[in-house]
Amino acid sequence: MSDLFSKEDTRPKTERLAELAEQAKSCSACSLSRTRANVVFGMGNPEAPLVIIGEGPGQNEDSTGLPFVGRSGLFLDECLKACGITRKHIYICNVIRCRACAYEAGRLQNRPPTADEVKACQPWLEQTLQIIQPLVILCLGSPSANAIIHRNFRITQERGAWYASKYAPHAIASWHPAYILRLEGAAYNVAKEELVNDIEAARKRVIQARKEPPNSTLF
Repeated sequence: MSDLFSKEDTRPKTERLAELAEQAKSCSACSLSRTRANVVFGMGNPEAPLVIIGEGPGQNEDSTGLPFVGRSGLFLDECLKACGITRKHIYICNVIRCRACAYEAGRLQNRPPTADEVKACQPWLEQTLQIIQPLVILCLGSPSANAIIHRNFRITQERGAWYASKYAPHAIASWHPAYILRLEGAAYNVAKEELVNDIEAARKRVIQARKEPPNSTLF
């Protein structure tokens, strides 16, 4: 994997991300390369000050090669819209770029990625973020927060709190849309409202962060 994010590389971010995504298509660093249909690299605005990071692609994402395109994606778009945000305003990706799955009852079923799979995919995530240089990262779910904010992140206790990260000056975690969609009644309504509030907090933090001096200590 070449170093596409060198500080001496003055190519447009779009070009550098496209080259990185092309390299990722042939990645065989873990066994997920044997079951994937597509590498789900990421999508959105390479100049975005806000990056949203989930855990990993599911079946719909694996078949299309695009992140957050199933029910979770539609739900996320709805929550973004409530804050006046569309995907053209952000960049969105996952901690891992291939679907984590296993054969059960004769078909592939989603499963959590292993620690080794997350570790194998970490260089792709890090290079993506080093190219984009976001001001704010919104993690969706504890696996994303574990990778971006700190290990053993407790989403029930630490959701909505702000942290510094080596990947961005400001990082926050919220519920994953897939988790909210499994809830019912009042629990669903509360979790959805909290996700919308956290997205709005991230939007406002971007405005604040643009007024801050550049942080040369990242990475």
